[in-house]
Amino acid sequence: MTGTGPAGNKRHSLVTRLWHWVNALSLVILFMSGLNISNAHRYLYWGDWGFSPDEAWLAVMRFPGWATIPGYYSLAQARDWHVIFALVFAFSLLAFMIAALINGHFRRNVFTSRKEWSPTNILADIRAHLRLQFEHAGAKYNFLQKAAYSSVLFVMLPGMIVSGMAMSPGMEAAWPWLSDIFGGRQSARSIHFIFAWGLFGFFVVHILLVLLSGPVGQLRDMITGGKAE
Repeated sequence: MTGTGPAGNKRHSLVTRLWHWVNALSLVILFMSGLNISNAHRYLYWGDWGFSPDEAWLAVMRFPGWATIPGYYSLAQARDWHVIFALVFAFSLLAFMIAALINGHFRRNVFTSRKEWSPTNILADIRAHLRLQFEHAGAKYNFLQKAAYSSVLFVMLPGMIVSGMAMSPGMEAAWPWLSDIFGGRQSARSIHFIFAWGLFGFFVVHILLVLLSGPVGQLRDMITGGKAE
C-alpha cells in the first residue's frame, strides 16, 4: 500500500512508509504461521460446529514446511507467532488509520467520488491498466486502485482482525456475541481463511504492478519518501 502525507516534498509520508513495512512483515508472518495452524485441521465448516471431513465445505491442502512458520509442524509455536504479530498488525493498522484520518490521506487519495463510479470512467481505468499505463493526471490513484485499497483497508484487514478474535477461546468467553456476528465460530474460521487468501491475491497483484511500473523507483520512494508529484 502506498500513500502521501498532507504536505511537504515527500511522495509518501513517514507514517505511511513505517506502516507499509510493518504491515508487510506482519502479514507475511501471519500468513505463514496461519498455514502451519491450518495443517492441524485442514477442513473448513459453516456454523458453530464441524469435526469430520464429510461436514466440511472445503478440504485445504497440506502446506509444505518451506511455506510455514516455523518450517516444521508445531501448532503451539505457530500460534505463538500468530498471536504476537496479530497484535503488531492490529495496533499498527489502528495507528495508521488514525494518522490517515488526521492528515487527510483517506480523503485525498483513497475515498472515491461519485464521478469516479461512472461506467465510462471505470472502463477507461480498465483499458489503461490493460495497456500498462499507470499514470493518473491530477490524482494519486485511479478508481480501480482506490477500490482495491478501500476493500483491503476497510473490509479485509479489519475482517481478519475481528474474525480472528471471534475464533479465540478467551475472546469468546469475554464476548460470546462476537462469533455470532459471523454465524458461529467455524464460520468465523472460514471467513478468516477467505480473507487471508484474498489478501494474498492482493499482495501478488500489488507486487506484479510494482514490477511493471518500475520496481527500483517504487522501492526507493517507499523507503526514502520520494519527491511529491
